[in-house]
Amino acid sequence: MRLGCHFPRRSFLTEVKEVGMRIGQGWDRHALVPGRPCILAGVEFSDSPVGPLGHSDGDAVCHALTDALLGAGALGDIGHHFPEDDPKYKNADSTVLLRKAWKLLAERGYILANADITVIAEQPHIAPQVEAMRSRLSSVLQVNVGRISLKATRGEGMGPEGRGECLTAMAVVLLKEEPE
Repeated sequence: MRLGCHFPRRSFLTEVKEVGMRIGQGWDRHALVPGRPCILAGVEFSDSPVGPLGHSDGDAVCHALTDALLGAGALGDIGHHFPEDDPKYKNADSTVLLRKAWKLLAERGYILANADITVIAEQPHIAPQVEAMRSRLSSVLQVNVGRISLKATRGEGMGPEGRGECLTAMAVVLLKEEPE
């Protein structure tokens, strides 16, 4: 008698091709500092007294989403494609980097089924800008806004986010292969 699970004799790569779906996740955190513009998902929070510190514009939402997309496509990470020691990315618009990463995936035949993004921050207050952020990301990725979910939560005084020292963004994406 054989115990345990019986799996079909197919390779993992065959399974991925047959399923045609890929999941990726991304995570990014930036310190918040006075005098720095606050840009998240390509939207400027002009009333924020602090902004994310970074080599580029510090847009943690775009960075997390870029990493999630690249991860789903098994194409490395944002640092591999846009190294922070490269001067051409100093103060770069992160929506441009996101668009370039998405182009790599679209050229390989992927479509974005959906993206789910969470921002953890005491400041700036995200809720009033959620729809503008979703709209901006859908425009950058050239997908229907209904494929982009974005929500925010606070650290409630706990951890570096709760103390207002930083903000964190997390993203999960599902890619589908276009039918040939």
